[in-house]
Amino acid sequence: MSTGTAAGATAWDKPHLPEHRVAASLAILVMIACQVALNDSLTFRPWWLLPGIESALFLALFWANPARITRESRVIRWLSLALVCVASLVTAFAAFKLVWQIATGRAESDPPMLLLNGGGIWLTNVVVFALWYWELDRGGPAARSKGRCPDPDFLFPQMTAPKLAGPGWHPQFLDYLYVSFTNATAFSPTDTMPLSRWAKMAMMLQSGVSLVTAALVIARAINILR
Repeated sequence: MSTGTAAGATAWDKPHLPEHRVAASLAILVMIACQVALNDSLTFRPWWLLPGIESALFLALFWANPARITRESRVIRWLSLALVCVASLVTAFAAFKLVWQIATGRAESDPPMLLLNGGGIWLTNVVVFALWYWELDRGGPAARSKGRCPDPDFLFPQMTAPKLAGPGWHPQFLDYLYVSFTNATAFSPTDTMPLSRWAKMAMMLQSGVSLVTAALVIARAINILR
């Protein structure tokens, strides 16, 4: 049975009202704030360069679509992906430096500060992968609203049980943020399954980064307290 726009059915694969930008914008601002708050030893020098580039890209995207994500162009698409790439670089650099410092005994000796830095990196990791999932699933939010890409990269529960979802349901940023958060905490998919190979590899990479970061930070903090 096809999931159409009839009563009780979802419209995730049909044209629908474009998504509002507010949730993704707030997540990006929190991510940049966490990056700026990291210890100087974990940041790319100069510390303001990459967060500044992220902020500039964010402002350009906000100007293009200040409310709902309706405008679509190759330039906007590349700016969106560039923002996620820069954010990924910041997070990867900080995670690598933290793991290297812990492995070589040069990490922060104050447990609360170590946990704060580790938590900041973990949180940015969650937001970064949520942005990747949101931007790449079926061509991104603008393409999804136009219903141009019917083959999903993620299988949400509402897709298989349309009667449990509201009419016109379609995945939005908070759905992808939830997927990213649960994958980072459970180290595996929970209620949403990756379908495409890139989605599976992305979730595997996120689980690996989250596992290594959390395990090393907690172990180091416990060792210091002893």
